[in-house]
Amino acid sequence: MGCPASELAITIVGDRRIRRINREYLGKDRPTNVISFALNEGEFSGLNPDVLGDVVISASTAAREAEEGELPFFERLSFLLLHGILHLVGYDHERSGPEEALRMEEKEQELFTLLRETGRLEAPAG
Repeated sequence: MGCPASELAITIVGDRRIRRINREYLGKDRPTNVISFALNEGEFSGLNPDVLGDVVISASTAAREAEEGELPFFERLSFLLLHGILHLVGYDHERSGPEEALRMEEKEQELFTLLRETGRLEAPAG
């Protein structure tokens, strides 16, 4: 995806914390499953080009969504991380219209299938 030596921060929180982040930074007073903060945008975007940004995931929401979709929790958590990373590298399904949303969905499915086929969606032991 054009960023082989990049870094990102991943934070796993509960619904209360992600709701606060969503309200403070995005003006939405509700919990959500994942929020991404790209560091290649905005005033200080050139500071460290090797850092993509931050991905914040609500484990509470991920667990509910996994149960509703009858999926393993780790698989849902992994999908949300992948979704967040795609936002960091420029994919957008919310503000760019249906064509971009479809492009993002196709990339998600491509990468998720690759992870599944290579056995990288197995929950870590322990």
